[in-house]
Amino acid sequence: MRLTAEPAFVLHTRPWRETSLLVEVLSAGHGRLGIVARGVQGPKRHVLRAALQPLQSIRFDAVQRGELARLVSAEALDAAPRLGGDAMLAAFYLNELTLRLTPRDDPQPELYEAYAYARERLRHGDSLAWTLRRYERDLLDALGVGLDWAQDAHGPVDPAARYRLDPEQGPQRVLSDRGRGDRSHAATGRALIALASDTAPTPDDLVSLRRPMREVLAHHLGPRGLRSWELIGEMARVGRESRPPEP
Repeated sequence: MRLTAEPAFVLHTRPWRETSLLVEVLSAGHGRLGIVARGVQGPKRHVLRAALQPLQSIRFDAVQRGELARLVSAEALDAAPRLGGDAMLAAFYLNELTLRLTPRDDPQPELYEAYAYARERLRHGDSLAWTLRRYERDLLDALGVGLDWAQDAHGPVDPAARYRLDPEQGPQRVLSDRGRGDRSHAATGRALIALASDTAPTPDDLVSLRRPMREVLAHHLGPRGLRSWELIGEMARVGRESRPPEP
C-alpha cells in the first residue's frame, strides 16, 4: 500500500540500525503507523531529521508492506510547539499514552483531531491538567472503552457526591466515609459532569479527576505503567525534598 501526502503527528523516534530511524506517527487516515526512515543520519539530512521529531506535524509519503512502512519523503507542516518544564513533560505523557494504548493500522480520525487540539493547547499555555484530562477522555472514547461520565448505575451523577471510576462500569458513588481516605481519592460529581459536558471544572474539582483517571488508564495499560508517570513522581519527590523547612 502506498501512502501519499498523509498528514500525521510524530509520537516517537528512535535509532534503527546504523543510519536509519524508526518513527511512530499518529496519522489522519490510517491511525498509528510504524515507519522506517532509511539513511537519515547523514549530515545532509538534517531537515528531514528535524521533521521527524516528536510533536511535529508532518505530511509524508511511504510504502507499506507488512508491519512497518518505508518512508519515501516527509515535510514539516508547521513549527512544533516550543515547550519546557511541565508543558514538555505533559507532551511526553500525551505521546507515550497514545503510543502505548493505540493499535497500529487502525484509523481513528476523532483521536487525530483530539491530539491536534491538545497540541495547540500546549502551544498556547492553556491549563495542563484540563488539557490532559480531556485528551484522556477522548482517547478512551476513540478506543471504544470510554465511560458515561455523567451517569452511574442508578442515574445521573450527583454533583455533591464523590465517585470512583470503575474501568468497566463507570462512576461508582463512594457512600461510606470509612472514611475520608476513599473520598479524598475520588472524583467529585461536579468534575465528572464538567468532563461529560466539556466544560472546565473549578481547580479543586479538576484535581479530583487525576487519580481516578489514572486508575482507569492503568487498567487498560496492564502491569507496565508509563515512564512519564515515574518522571512526574520523581519530580514531585525532588520538589518536596528541596522545600525549605517550615518555620
